[in-house]
Amino acid sequence: MAEHGYDGLTVDAVAARSGVHRTTVYRRWRTVDGLLVDLLAMGADDSWIPADTGTLEGDLVELNREIHASLTIRPSLTTAVIAASFRAPEAANALHGFWKDRYERSAIVITRAIDRGEIPADTDAHRVLLTATAPLFHQLTLLRQDLSEADADRYARDAARAAKAGILRAP
Repeated sequence: MAEHGYDGLTVDAVAARSGVHRTTVYRRWRTVDGLLVDLLAMGADDSWIPADTGTLEGDLVELNREIHASLTIRPSLTTAVIAASFRAPEAANALHGFWKDRYERSAIVITRAIDRGEIPADTDAHRVLLTATAPLFHQLTLLRQDLSEADADRYARDAARAAKAGILRAP
C-alpha cells in the first residue's frame, strides 16, 4: 500500500509479496479493508509507550522524533494508511481507534510532568500532545513539504514551554 496506494493494494498482491498462496490470505482477509482494519488493530495491541527522558520537553522531543521518522520513510506506510481511511469506512473507524489509543498512551508524558511539578496539575494532556505533534502531520502529510527533525524538536519544545506557562490547561 505504501508503494502503490489503496487502489494498488489487492489481496493477491499481498499474497505474492508475502510468498504465500492467495487462498491463505483470502481465508483470513476476504477484502483489502479487512486487512487494513487488522493492520491497525495490531498496532493497538503492541506494547509501545512513550520514552521517559525525565523531562516534559525531552519526552515530547522523543515522541516527535518517532512521528517524524514514521512520516518521512519513503514511501510512508503511515501516510498511505491515513489516505486509505478516507476511502474505506472500516479503515476510518480502525484508524480513529488507533489514534485514540496512541493519544491515551502518550498522555503519560503529561502525567509524569505533572508528578514532577513541571507543569500545572490541570494541564490538558490532549492539547499538549496536539500542540506538539499536529504540525508534523500538517506539514508532512497535508502540505507534503519537508520538515527537518530539528523543526520537529522545535514544535515539541514550544508545546513544553506552553504547558509550563499554563497555556494548555483543561477548560
